[in-house]
Amino acid sequence: MYSTLSDALESAGTDNPRGGADRNRAQFDRWGITCLALIGSPSVGTTVLLERTLASLKNQLEVAAIAGGTLSEIEADRLRLQGVPVLAARADISSHLNSQTIAEGLRQFEHQYTPSNFDLVWVERALDLVDPDGMAVGEHLKVALLEVTGGEDRLLEYAAVLREAHCILLTKIDLVCDVDLNGVEINIERLMTNVRQIAPNTTILPISTKTGAGFEAWLNWIRLQVALRSQSDKAARHEMAAVGNLSGSKSTQR
Repeated sequence: MYSTLSDALESAGTDNPRGGADRNRAQFDRWGITCLALIGSPSVGTTVLLERTLASLKNQLEVAAIAGGTLSEIEADRLRLQGVPVLAARADISSHLNSQTIAEGLRQFEHQYTPSNFDLVWVERALDLVDPDGMAVGEHLKVALLEVTGGEDRLLEYAAVLREAHCILLTKIDLVCDVDLNGVEINIERLMTNVRQIAPNTTILPISTKTGAGFEAWLNWIRLQVALRSQSDKAARHEMAAVGNLSGSKSTQR
């Protein structure tokens, strides 16, 4: 038995990661916020990508971020330089964010800010792409980062993550030349074709944070997702209001 409701919820979040993720997502929905998760291995460049993305969007959308991992406070300080709210969430014992640590971050967020004023919250997650246990934390959409210099042979290892992703960013395309450092030819078009075979319905965007190549397409994808969710939320609220008015009308008729 649990002594308090809080104890029960925390236990549920630990025992059932999917349930914890659903609760976090419901909280984002109540605030009218779109949550996007950036998922990638530690070397793929998630923090650099997020830095540049925040700098590009901060004057267009109200944005915040939750950073996690063993260096979460250092990463959070880097992101704060972009002038947006950033929370450093405590990672679990495996140095990964999970739905429970995100829930703690959301409590901080609600205490320090007015969440309903925000359009978009990023969750940055360094994750083992080969064994992505507990991947869902409450985000609406997942963005997987895959560095092109990793070679095509890594695609099957990452298949589970790629299939879960709503957008796949092929990063570090500025490093591509005729052959990579290991003497293996890198063909972006062939790599994209192979990724599509694994995730045929997923948006795939080649990108470079160094040169800016592909960045406008990336920003357009983000803006579209926020706009679509905003329209969906407005439609849902309108429908709920209509149902409420209809119920009130029926009560009056009685």
